Amino acid sequence: MALRTLITRKSHALGLGFSQSVRGLQTFSLPDLPYDYGALEPAISGEIMKLHHQKHHQTYITNYNKALEQLHEAMEKGDSSTVVKLQGTIKFNGGGHVNHSIFWKNLAPVHEGGGEPPKGSLGWAIDTHFGSLEALIAKMNSEGAAVQGSGWVWLGLDKELKKLVVETTGNQDPLVTKGPNLVPLLGIDVWEHAYYLQYKNVRPDYLKNVWKVMNWKYASEEFEKECPSTTASGRGA
Repeated sequence: MALRTLITRKSHALGLGFSQSVRGLQTFSLPDLPYDYGALEPAISGEIMKLHHQKHHQTYITNYNKALEQLHEAMEKGDSSTVVKLQGTIKFNGGGHVNHSIFWKNLAPVHEGGGEPPKGSLGWAIDTHFGSLEALIAKMNSEGAAVQGSGWVWLGLDKELKKLVVETTGNQDPLVTKGPNLVPLLGIDVWEHAYYLQYKNVRPDYLKNVWKVMNWKYASEEFEKECPSTTASGRGA
């Protein structure tokens, strides 16, 4: 029961969608996008966004809910071998749901501020830790392009050290798998399903253009939640 409680608490903190199953289990539902599928064009096509959201993200949620139900049944039966066997499925599909729920918030149409550089305390922290926003973008693009196979590149905050970090994760591993103190501010999906229909196999072009619709306002809000003491000393908005 402790594992399910941990999953629920973590998911509530991330603001993921919930629904209640007939058996009383906590399940997850596909969150609505805060913009139309075509609103990020030309950086990301409406066709990609629709498939990515309705098909790929929904599949992770469906499989996550199924695995959680199986986990519940196995724990009630005391079936330890099945509990252990389900961990990989839960990590992969649960991670896919967590990561995509963050990714949609990391993007915004240009007319709603997408692509506008960060201001305030996050802008100041980026200059402090990376030298400039341009240097950070170059680092994330380089590390994202170098991910072998599928995965993510992240701008994260080490909330214990109050330090910004760039990390990559494989498959659907969430950033927290790289360290329990890491909080995701921005995550870029470098699975081919995120860009192939538009950019083919040229991942660097996708990485270059996704910054045109990056929602730095969301990243700044997340940063200030964890580092409120730095807000007053950051650059003015």
